[in-house]
Amino acid sequence: MSYIRKHPKVALVHDWLVSEGGAEQVLKCFHEIWPDAPIYTLVYNEKKAPAWTHGLDIRTTYIQDWPGGKTHHKFLLSFMPRAWEALDLTEYDLVVSSCASCCKGVITRPDAVHICYCHSPIRYVWDLYYDYLEGASAIKRAFMPAMIHKVRMWDFQAAQRVDCFVSNSDYVGRRISKFYRRESTTVYPGIRLPEGPVSEERGDYYFILSRFVGYKRVDLAIEACNKLGRKLIVAGSGGEEEQKLRAMAGPTVEFVGRVSEDQLNEYYSHAKAFLFPGIEDFGLTPLEAMAGGAPVLAYGEGGALETVVDGETGMFFHEQDADSLAACIKEFERRSFSAAACRARAEQFSTEVFKDRFADFCDRTLAGEIGE
Repeated sequence: MSYIRKHPKVALVHDWLVSEGGAEQVLKCFHEIWPDAPIYTLVYNEKKAPAWTHGLDIRTTYIQDWPGGKTHHKFLLSFMPRAWEALDLTEYDLVVSSCASCCKGVITRPDAVHICYCHSPIRYVWDLYYDYLEGASAIKRAFMPAMIHKVRMWDFQAAQRVDCFVSNSDYVGRRISKFYRRESTTVYPGIRLPEGPVSEERGDYYFILSRFVGYKRVDLAIEACNKLGRKLIVAGSGGEEEQKLRAMAGPTVEFVGRVSEDQLNEYYSHAKAFLFPGIEDFGLTPLEAMAGGAPVLAYGEGGALETVVDGETGMFFHEQDADSLAACIKEFERRSFSAAACRARAEQFSTEVFKDRFADFCDRTLAGEIGE
């Protein structure tokens, strides 16, 4: 199927392009649907952005030229609303934003259609605000309440400018309804499936892939495997908790740092199970693990509830602590799981399925078949 849409003039909008993660995989799908559409973003760091963005028509806000703008943009939250509103998008008929922060606040023509693919309402402004406040320094705690209050009011108003919201999970859809008072349609993001069949033969290790930040709860996976004496391979790097996590690792826990796509597929294809102890809005890594034939042991909240099939492609634990995860691991080891069943589940969330569904949603919205 060709994903090129001939009738509307399209612009893509993305919060920032300074790293590679799940949101950037979604943006890549959007680019494949509309390959001629320019990408507007707050800042662009070519050295750290995904390689597929090199050479594309990427247009940034004026924050790009500020000292430290490309590397310390997250500290500039209070300046983001005005920067996004300064972009002139009046030439476009369709604006598609990929948003977990402020880019939904762009201003479009009255007759244009703005479809926001929402990865999450701004977490540190809404539901995780008090967690961030508690972990902030004394100086940050002094000015955060007033600053976040202003951003929160702007963010709500910005959400009213969007014509249609698309959520990446029903879990996020409920938060869009709660914080923005807007309805949304869920279109699950997709993963690129590895080639070849999966093997039913698994290795002797559990696996986790993550940035080392608090809400990912990598500490629970390490603590549980320490207690049980189970081999755990931890892939990933970066984040404020890396030193702490390395220090708590026992002799059965191995950190392998950043890994290539081929190495990652190798880990997935031989892991006994993938551990997912955090709460994610959706979570692509459990799907990637299942695509490699690995069952997923996940905390029973958030997007994992919409992808992992309990007892068939994995299991859930229901207290977010190491003892509950350890009990889940022991129960998992008493059961058997099919790598083929895990792969079959992942195939329902391929990038091709995502592109078809999202492009169809946009076409029907432009045709007036969908609208609030």
